[in-house]
Amino acid sequence: MVCHVLGDGVITLRPWREDDAQTLVEALDGDPEVARWLDLVPQPYTLEHARAYIAGESNREEVTFAVVDDGTGRVVGSIGVGVPYDGVSEIGYWLRADARGHGFTTRALVLASRWAIEERGAARLQLRADPENVASCRVAEKAGFTLEGVLRSAHWNERLGLRQDHALYSLLPGELA
Repeated sequence: MVCHVLGDGVITLRPWREDDAQTLVEALDGDPEVARWLDLVPQPYTLEHARAYIAGESNREEVTFAVVDDGTGRVVGSIGVGVPYDGVSEIGYWLRADARGHGFTTRALVLASRWAIEERGAARLQLRADPENVASCRVAEKAGFTLEGVLRSAHWNERLGLRQDHALYSLLPGELA
């Protein structure tokens, strides 16, 4: 699925390219935060996984963007927007360890949310994060998402061998930042 290039002068969201595969591996392979919170991201993370992700083989139901730091031109993360179902799209994101804490994820979430609502007609955006993943929850809140509640024991994390809660956040068109 072809997607646009979005930017705010600090970051750019652009389609993934084949030459980003090694960058994906470097960002995801062995990252303890990714391993803990994103159990659907394989560990170890290989070039084959990266190429499948870029080709859309593992994520056909979403449009994914590379998050690029405009200051360095370096890919620092990813954000994906699900194909709307009944007007609802789900958003997910991650950032490489050495780029966290600079506001890139919040900026990416604001850009992707605006695109999903204004260009794709989403009537509701939602995202889920483990309530213990304080950084991810703060990103949602800073981007204007509202915490609707906690889905208790909502997800089985095979990697950790336990059930996890999900904090459910939403954003409606009139609430865009």
